[in-house]
Amino acid sequence: MIDPALHPYLPVAAVTLLVCIVYFLMAVWVSRTHRRTGIMAPAMTGDPLLERTVRAHANTLEWMPIFLPSLWLFAIFWRADVAAWLGLLWLLGRIVYFVGYVGSPSGRSLGFFIQAMAAFALLLGALWRIAAAWFGG
Repeated sequence: MIDPALHPYLPVAAVTLLVCIVYFLMAVWVSRTHRRTGIMAPAMTGDPLLERTVRAHANTLEWMPIFLPSLWLFAIFWRADVAAWLGLLWLLGRIVYFVGYVGSPSGRSLGFFIQAMAAFALLLGALWRIAAAWFGG
């Protein structure tokens, strides 16, 4: 049984797991691209499609240390429901980024903008609330 005090955080937990699932599916996409291009791991270069797919996947990983703590700190110190919606927006942006980048490097801009705005809203919102609590009493 889950402690009722944790119930507000269930949507944030669900978003966190959804992010992990999508990241795993991106890894599967990379694996399939390896096979389709005939360039087997550990090689990661030699075909522009493979290089874009690997880079889009790696870039998602690079953003996760910014996104995940910000998501949870925003949820704890601000509002869990808003954090969950911003988390879904971030995930949507990452998917748009991934698909766009795999298609063409210029196709990544919209997804990058969406996910960056969501991540910065979470980061700055958490920072603001923590700083206000720390310095404002």
